Amino acid sequence: MPAGRLLWEPDSAFARRTNIAAFMKWLEKRGQSFDGYQELWSWSVDDLEGFWGSVWKYFEVSDADYPVLPDRRMPGARWFEGSEVNFARHVLGKKRDGPALISKSERKPLRTVTWQELEKRTSALAADLRESGVGVGDRVAAYLPNAPEAAVAFLACASIGAIWSCCSPDFGAPAVIDRFSQIEPKVLIATDGYSYGGKWYDRSSEVASIERSLPSLKRRIHVRGKPDSGPLPGADAWEDAVTGRGSAEYESLPFDHPLWILYSSGTTGLPKPIVHGHGGILVQLLKEVSLHSDVRPNDRFFWFTTTGWMMWNYLIGGLLHGASMVMYSGSPSFPDMDSLWDLVEKTQTTFMGGSAAYFASCLKAGLEPRSSHSLAKLRGIGSTGSPLSSDSFEWVYSSVKDDVWLASISGGTDVCSPFVGGCPILPVHSGEIQCRSLGSKVEAYDETGKAVVGQVGELVLTEPIPSMPLYLWGDEDGSRYRESYFSTFPGVWRHGDWVEITKRGACIIYGRSDATIKRMGVRIGTSEIYRVVESIPEVADSIAVELEEEGGDGRLVLFVVPARGGKVDRALEEKIRSKVRADLSPRYVPDAIIQAPSVPKTLNGKKLEIPVRKILRGEDPAGVLNRDSVSDPSSIDFFVARAKSIGRSAASG
Repeated sequence: MPAGRLLWEPDSAFARRTNIAAFMKWLEKRGQSFDGYQELWSWSVDDLEGFWGSVWKYFEVSDADYPVLPDRRMPGARWFEGSEVNFARHVLGKKRDGPALISKSERKPLRTVTWQELEKRTSALAADLRESGVGVGDRVAAYLPNAPEAAVAFLACASIGAIWSCCSPDFGAPAVIDRFSQIEPKVLIATDGYSYGGKWYDRSSEVASIERSLPSLKRRIHVRGKPDSGPLPGADAWEDAVTGRGSAEYESLPFDHPLWILYSSGTTGLPKPIVHGHGGILVQLLKEVSLHSDVRPNDRFFWFTTTGWMMWNYLIGGLLHGASMVMYSGSPSFPDMDSLWDLVEKTQTTFMGGSAAYFASCLKAGLEPRSSHSLAKLRGIGSTGSPLSSDSFEWVYSSVKDDVWLASISGGTDVCSPFVGGCPILPVHSGEIQCRSLGSKVEAYDETGKAVVGQVGELVLTEPIPSMPLYLWGDEDGSRYRESYFSTFPGVWRHGDWVEITKRGACIIYGRSDATIKRMGVRIGTSEIYRVVESIPEVADSIAVELEEEGGDGRLVLFVVPARGGKVDRALEEKIRSKVRADLSPRYVPDAIIQAPSVPKTLNGKKLEIPVRKILRGEDPAGVLNRDSVSDPSSIDFFVARAKSIGRSAASG
């Protein structure tokens, strides 16, 4: 299906009910009137103080006024200097009724935690942590699945000013140690195992290894993965930690006090520990989750994620708005591909999110949730993780719901938020992200650092946003921070994605800018190749790399994982080449197509094109890739073995 085709636009009744319409009406009463979203966005990035000051007042962060942006340098911007906030207070400080958390896992049936229960458990755990000597600035690490215990533990840490950091239990011990050893946590809250795809994975030995590698630990708390789990040696029971008495107390913290530490993928070297602040994350998620995801009080907000992906932190943002946080732990295809749609139906989810890869798998499986499920309450669908293909856009409207609002978004762990994403008062066009987010001055830079429209360029931010990292933990002089984001264009945040900003203000992401394929002088993002190749039913997955050749364009090698039971034979090779030739260009037809058993990906599901390319060029795998950062470390072995022959003749593959 062609990119850019109009798939949906809000009718007047839908648009009037949106949060962003209410916000614009509030602004209008205060003398700020805008003719549509693009005018609103332009104001939001041209007058940062005016826009973020309005967010502060509209969402009632505080009655007091503070200088919004006394220093706008990047890096080093300062926001709302002198203010004091607490993220947990904004979640639990209002009286709310109904369920706060709705959760399900492969082993546990649907369960709910009311707002009153959430506050009680959070207060009890906060008091327990205080009694253990945990105070403002101490780190609490967690090794937990996407379950209520994780939400309670995070809020308890936030309420007392401790700094939260979490890894999903599908991370192996070395990957966890690489992360937690950098921040020296005082407490570890860990589960003994998790279920995925119907199989139980015991993690007690991993927990023991993690504990031995963290001499800073003073306390361990055990969350049972299943009812008959035995105690972890030396650990206190979770049930005891959350059943005591505690009053709802929230430390008043400076705007830039650390809230949590997230991590980069760590594909080379140690993962970057990214520190975000209470205030920056608070105002960013108040704005983003409400105005761009249109989450409202009493909504059911669901995103399929693990605690190791920043979308879990984004999902927490729904609680700020009084929505129920819908949580799922397990495989999205167990016991079958309808699993998540069953959950959407049972919980009456109003906004459901997932990865682009998940929606592509639903398409390939031939799912038609509109025929098999009652989705009357479903108002919006979100997608991220990688660019959503035009075919997946079309599938949502043909097979899920023709009147649903589809919000494809793109951002990063670095800012724990989208840069570009959805807007419920704008139309949806196939293959396009609707807009640049309010307050985010996103531009596409060409090679000279000039902003361009209607052509592909580097995604940059030319003005600060509140949720930029405070710093990287342990980066005392800030050199690693500057090198990561500001070394290419001084004073401008370079994110590392290719983006095209269309003339109507929509955005198209083309993949990582350091994984570009350049043929005959023309470059293309790898996502464009995957969009075409993976639309072929016989292809389950793929990864493309360009191997340089002296005096030439280089050799484009496409590794293909065939659909179950299939193989990459001459017929499939010709089908791939013909489709690439027809849908992209003859210049992007692969020089070699090679069958691979699997595609190496990060723990969060992103393809590892750069390390694979370096391995195939003959570089030492240990020097270009941390195997513990790979979701399936064995997936690398094929490419290591292939490196010796690939350099001589990939085409013979």
